[in-house]
Amino acid sequence: MNKIKTLQWLVALLVLFNVSTIATIVYHNYQDNIDKEAIVVDAETENRLNGRYFRHTLGFDNDQMDAFREANHAFQPRANEIISKIDSLKNEIYTELKKTDSDTMRLNQLAMETGQMHTELKKETNAYYIKIKRVCTAEQIKQLEEVFSPLFKNKSCDGQGMRHRRNGNGFRNQ
Repeated sequence: MNKIKTLQWLVALLVLFNVSTIATIVYHNYQDNIDKEAIVVDAETENRLNGRYFRHTLGFDNDQMDAFREANHAFQPRANEIISKIDSLKNEIYTELKKTDSDTMRLNQLAMETGQMHTELKKETNAYYIKIKRVCTAEQIKQLEEVFSPLFKNKSCDGQGMRHRRNGNGFRNQ
């Protein structure tokens, strides 16, 4: 009788551990999905714009969060698709550049397509910003401007902006 009771407690304990393990896995997967749906505004600071950010930083209420979710669900898939196409075009450009006899016409066409995709991404970002701005209070709009400002600042690859000068050979001096 004592052995059976001990075994029952062990089984109950194992069931509890399994349930808590599964709950932890589901919770972390949910959190990862939320983070994947976030916009990274500034890669240096890992500033991610997700629902949690807007609720806590801008103080969005439930109605504002509903509007944010609606705008975000429309924006994210389209933005990700465009970014993927841009990345693909960059790879094609680089592949063509590495060839012994690069096709200049093909490179120019790829450059134009890349520019068109960047234009589409900016249009989508503008529409997304406007949708969110419409539900913000005056104070929240100021915070929203600060949050989105890194997307609209000119920076070169090294973060120095356009302050480089060119020497006589066309190379930049640092």
